[in-house]
Amino acid sequence: MKISNTPNTSSTITGFILLGFPCPREGQILLFVLFSALYLLTLMGNGSIICAVRWDQRLHTPMYILLTNFSFLEIWYVTSTVPNMLANFLSDNKLISFSGCFLQFYFFFSLGSTECFFLAIMAFDRYLAICWPLHYPTLMTGRLCANLIISCWVLGFLWFLIPIIIISQMSFCGSAIIDHFLCDPGPLLALTCEKPPVIELVFSTLSPVPLIIPFLFIMGSYALVLRAVLKVPSAAGRKKAFSTCGSHLAVVSLFYGSVLVMYGSPTSEHEGGFQKIVTLFYSVVTPLLNPVIYSLRNKDMKKALQKFLRL
Repeated sequence: MKISNTPNTSSTITGFILLGFPCPREGQILLFVLFSALYLLTLMGNGSIICAVRWDQRLHTPMYILLTNFSFLEIWYVTSTVPNMLANFLSDNKLISFSGCFLQFYFFFSLGSTECFFLAIMAFDRYLAICWPLHYPTLMTGRLCANLIISCWVLGFLWFLIPIIIISQMSFCGSAIIDHFLCDPGPLLALTCEKPPVIELVFSTLSPVPLIIPFLFIMGSYALVLRAVLKVPSAAGRKKAFSTCGSHLAVVSLFYGSVLVMYGSPTSEHEGGFQKIVTLFYSVVTPLLNPVIYSLRNKDMKKALQKFLRL
């Protein structure tokens, strides 16, 4: 890490130290093995879903095309943090370059925003399938599905681009130590030489939007789904309708439950250890569990995975 002198401050940071999970060398090696296994399982699980949908013609429907893109997203979401975390476990200085830190910052938040948008359009797909079953094939066309998918990726990667570029142009002073395993905006902004209120206001205003608006959209979609399902006369029909969206609801609960705990209250209320655990849950554990949830609760996906694994 380089430190350059400036007229106004004693030193300007050009690199950062990610503390990660401080512990003895043996503990670091144990964590490396643990997270390596979790990372490989995540890649295998989400990769299996992509391959199963790709090779099973019956699953070439909007619901499973969205799921394939979601699994592809999860692979890159976990890849934005875990490989650098693994390198830090084996590193003595735990340094990350200035550009590396902001690249991780950008991709982590952009992929997280994209995940929120995907969860919203997957809820919209379930709403159309349950509330408008006869019109579903004409409403959720391949063209609409493709446009929704492209919109999710574009919006997710454009949303934080300007704020992150602005923050990256600021000067950083102090110890250069970030008490986290990734470049999080809170610790980064705390290291700026000056605390421009406009930048903090812009970031604090933009950050919740891709989180809250999709969440409200998901809740609205499922409120309409619930109303439609309760009108179904037979218990078997209601059970079948709920089963089609049960997996998605479980994934939404896992992701939003941990993210809202993290960002739904002031950062000052969270200690460093708590922040790391909650961030680990929605950035590492949730992508690991998603393939399990979708394969266990979905008969078609379970059959497709079994067929794929027998190849």
